[in-house]
Amino acid sequence: MLTGSCLCGGIRYEVSGPFVKPAYCHCTQCRKATGSAFAANASLAADGFRIVSGEALLARYESSPGQLRCFCSRCGSPLVKLYTDRPEARIRLGSLDDDPHLEMAGHVFTREKAPWYEIRDDLPRFDTLPPAR
Repeated sequence: MLTGSCLCGGIRYEVSGPFVKPAYCHCTQCRKATGSAFAANASLAADGFRIVSGEALLARYESSPGQLRCFCSRCGSPLVKLYTDRPEARIRLGSLDDDPHLEMAGHVFTREKAPWYEIRDDLPRFDTLPPAR
């Protein structure tokens, strides 16, 4: 089990279960939501994500139909994206307290990459999402 929190510590959460699809997302929405060149994300079953404290501070923004970006209403930290059409939680890895020991699968939505950022690693790159495996 891993724990995570927002910047101000008002929201604390736990995650359990295996992570899948760890990737650096360069889509415009992730860039805008994080204020960075990309977001480091990984998915797990929705029932593997649990708010431990501060649930009243958890704000939700429906950035696309059925996609709820959840963040702290006090400090603004992005924490997780939840879906209304599938039991999946997409964790913002930067909000974890400890190393999840993941190998990132690559860079997704590189066609939306920030023009000022250069990808300097050799991980696979995908214009959108990688093909289903």
